[in-house]
Amino acid sequence: MNVPVVLLHGGNVASWMWEPQLPALTDRTVHTPDLPGFGERVAEDWPGLDAVADDIVARAPGRFDLVGLSLGALTALRVLARHPDRVRTAFLTSAPVTPAGAGMRLFGRLQLAFGQQPWFWRAQAALFGLPEDARARYVTHGLSVRRENATAMTAEVCAGGVPADLARYAGPLLAVAGEKDSAAVRRSLTVIATAAPQARVRIAPGMHHIWNVENVDLFNEVLRTWLNGSVDPRLQTI
Repeated sequence: MNVPVVLLHGGNVASWMWEPQLPALTDRTVHTPDLPGFGERVAEDWPGLDAVADDIVARAPGRFDLVGLSLGALTALRVLARHPDRVRTAFLTSAPVTPAGAGMRLFGRLQLAFGQQPWFWRAQAALFGLPEDARARYVTHGLSVRRENATAMTAEVCAGGVPADLARYAGPLLAVAGEKDSAAVRRSLTVIATAAPQARVRIAPGMHHIWNVENVDLFNEVLRTWLNGSVDPRLQTI
């Protein structure tokens, strides 16, 4: 059964971040949409997470497996709450659902102040542990994001929280954070597990925030294992 897979990208990147995963999904129909305000849709306004979730579902075929990273994971949570019947399984990683602390709010202010400076995005790429061959694209796209979209998106992310109707989704859910991700993202696993008791929460050993690029083989194997109905044993329980 070829259930489509929908992969939702993180903030300040676009659908191209999933290119390393495509060779591992050749037996599936894969959809990697750009979110409003990013990639091919950079000229569009950021409409809010609920509207983005509705937009994703309107563009997706039938019932699908859902994958989201960072901003994509926050969007995926809204999809689960608003359209639970459309999702067969969900794999969410690096979701910052706790209200932003001082560190994250500082990052938001720095992005708004220096988001048009290449050095800012190069520093972020290094902080996230991105390999050298992925950094140039990250910098180029970061410079393309419009300030007003960055402001609106950052405000929603910093507010934190999970959708009130998340319990409407009762299907399989795997939530992962990198071992070297921020403490806020790692704490978010407990929040997700409370809101969705069926969720299995795990830590990806040695990984940072954007680990689908940091360690392509590990991410792809974890994803394939999940799509096949299991949790990769290399992920650590918490």
